[in-house]
Amino acid sequence: MTRNTRTWIGTGIIVGAGLLAATGAWLAGSRPAQAGVPIVVYKNPSCGCCSKWADGLKAQGFDPDVRPVNDLNQIKRQAGVPGGMSACHTARLGNYFIEGHVPAADIKRLLEERPDIAGLVVPGMPMGSPGMEVPGRKPMAYKVYAIDRQGQAHVFASH
Repeated sequence: MTRNTRTWIGTGIIVGAGLLAATGAWLAGSRPAQAGVPIVVYKNPSCGCCSKWADGLKAQGFDPDVRPVNDLNQIKRQAGVPGGMSACHTARLGNYFIEGHVPAADIKRLLEERPDIAGLVVPGMPMGSPGMEVPGRKPMAYKVYAIDRQGQAHVFASH
């Protein structure tokens, strides 16, 4: 093999590698960004903690569609939230309801496991739960309940 032939082969390999890298970068850049998991959040128009909870979901890969409504009780009844288990906002995620300040990690677990339940609930507004953080205050212990199709509550997670 002559010196010119080796030079051409070496140049061809370098150019080919460069084209391959450029094509890979172009393909990676041309792929649409993965969309967040859609979740509809119904909340009182003036509630700030609900908005903070939705912002936290967005930061964890969800795509919250926040809808201020004046009659949350109707939304809760339609979703199947049991009496005495309500909180300040209700969300719909596919066939599930999410009531209150349920952590994003628990919602992700719900989506991974896909249990045959109606939804998840954090009753009330526990201090330190997502959206209810207060700097300098110790978070309260709280539970996330899975609500089965008959309206019965079972502990899903403890925080």
